[in-house]
Amino acid sequence: MTRTLAKKTILMSGGSRGIGLTIALRAARDGANIALLAKTAEPHATLEGTVYTAARDVEAAGGQALPLVGDVRSDEDVMSAASKAAEQFGGIDVVLNNASAIDLSTTEQLEMKRYDLMQDINTRGTVLLSKAALPYLRQAANPHVLTLSPPLNLSPAWVGAHLGYTLSKYGMSLCTIGFAEEWKVDGIAANSLWPRTLIDTAAVRNVIGGANRARTPQIVADAAHVILTRHARYCTGNHFIDDEVLAEEGITDLSAYQPADGEPALDLFVDPA
Repeated sequence: MTRTLAKKTILMSGGSRGIGLTIALRAARDGANIALLAKTAEPHATLEGTVYTAARDVEAAGGQALPLVGDVRSDEDVMSAASKAAEQFGGIDVVLNNASAIDLSTTEQLEMKRYDLMQDINTRGTVLLSKAALPYLRQAANPHVLTLSPPLNLSPAWVGAHLGYTLSKYGMSLCTIGFAEEWKVDGIAANSLWPRTLIDTAAVRNVIGGANRARTPQIVADAAHVILTRHARYCTGNHFIDDEVLAEEGITDLSAYQPADGEPALDLFVDPA
């Protein structure tokens, strides 16, 4: 196989900023088509980027973009997004489940509306977007579903630290296992990707902290590119870690991704080796 995403169509949830946008730009440099389903139509008071600025960045990088204002929690918005992406670009080759909500509150402190938000965006959104694109993926030459979710680390430390968030992210990772098994007859790959370390995004800066010890989003984008250009029938059902994917390709010098302040901090759900 040619390791390129040229002329491939990616339907992505989120993508206005951060890891999602960086993955989109990496694909755009190959000449991919990117359909971006995101809520941010107008500039946010504290977050940079909108779905329209992301689309302009994608086209500047060499791709074709379709900005779609919508909510991954809405059946109507998601089904419409899949239909419009397929109509605009002639099909869908990749689903990128990127949109995610985070709240690290303990069970006692977590408001149920925040719990519901995480479940609806993270787990339900992953099911809905993938389901909406399924008829088009079945027609694709090398179809992939890639979900930004962690390995299923059942250590009580992680489950006990922030149960609501953990359930929603592990739900996404269970989707990967389920999709891979259910759709293997169709040759559709389903994989998860997670960073080993913190990544410098708005969520890390605003919620987790420690952006000065975070790698750049480019490491996740480069790992995603590797996965999405592998043969779907032989690369499915995995919970990948970004630097392990690159190591498999012979890329072990990670200095270009490293933070300025020493060694990067491990991300959530990643235990020390």
